[in-house]
Amino acid sequence: QVQLVESGGGLVQAGGSLRLSCAASESRFSFTRMAWYRQAPGKQRDLVARIISDGTTYYPDSVKGRFTISSDNAKNTVYLQMNSLKPEDTAVYYCYGFRFPNDYWGQGTQVTVSS
Repeated sequence: QVQLVESGGGLVQAGGSLRLSCAASESRFSFTRMAWYRQAPGKQRDLVARIISDGTTYYPDSVKGRFTISSDNAKNTVYLQMNSLKPEDTAVYYCYGFRFPNDYWGQGTQVTVSS
């Protein structure tokens, strides 16, 4: 059973930083890609960062330059460093992994950015 467990969410003031962690029960390289998504109340779940098996990363414009996805392969952990946080970054953040043909999701961690 593949498990993804997020941690590191919390309350932070605008302009602050947080680092989220996603501990996987298997090596990152067993996944074709891993990613972070977020979902605000009443909104769809959106991609905020993605890393594929060769280390290539992708960010949407909304977080580019502020968020960084990285991994510690020895710890089977993927991180999301979030800097210059804005109130609109408030959401539940989910870790995601894809290994054909399955999608795997963590339980989510709340990030709240106060103005």
